[in-house]
Amino acid sequence: MQLFFNPNINETTESFSFDKEESRHIIKVLRKKDSDILHVTNGFGLLFETQITLASDNKCTVEVLSIKNAEKPKFHLHLAVAPTKMNDRFEWFLEKATEIGIQEITPIFCDRSERKVINRERFEKIILSAMKQCNETFLPKLNEAISFKEFIKQQKNGLQLIAHCEETDKKSLKEVLKPNEDVTILIGPEGDFSEKEIALALENNYKPVTLGNTRLRTETAAVVACHSVVFFNE
Repeated sequence: MQLFFNPNINETTESFSFDKEESRHIIKVLRKKDSDILHVTNGFGLLFETQITLASDNKCTVEVLSIKNAEKPKFHLHLAVAPTKMNDRFEWFLEKATEIGIQEITPIFCDRSERKVINRERFEKIILSAMKQCNETFLPKLNEAISFKEFIKQQKNGLQLIAHCEETDKKSLKEVLKPNEDVTILIGPEGDFSEKEIALALENNYKPVTLGNTRLRTETAAVVACHSVVFFNE
């Protein structure tokens, strides 16, 4: 199934048109025509079966034939991850985490971060592409990048964890997880979190965890954490 995206449709929508860019892709590139069936999601769990009524490359219009509502995950996984020095590594994480089933991502700037600027628009396109590629109907939320200290001050529901490499008393991730519990996990930069950041996290009720016996790259640690939580809840 090839999946298309329109964030502005809902259960009451009877017909709609794609924007010019998507219309051109549908008609000129994919060579779709009148009466062809298209499957569309709004990114909020709804899957629409639609039929083309106007095959225009400027304004492809469809009518809704049926709507299916996907079951929402019983837990909410939020990863706060320090952007990597090389953009392609963070983009790889975004793609894989979306495929695995993450719900929310926040880029965080830490004391040892080498990258302090991100291209949010590009990141959102990567997440959207990954969602469509794996035929998922829930679009992960990408938050604005903020500092570690700002993030720590925010109120979070459920379990709060920090994965760091310091030789301190830590439990494995699987030891602290509980079924269907919301979880927020902090993943640091290439140089790890600073001692001050770890202390601040612990003061704000974050529990320290380990993701294994080997030292992982930032993007690898984020994907491991994501997969572990999703796999645990299956």
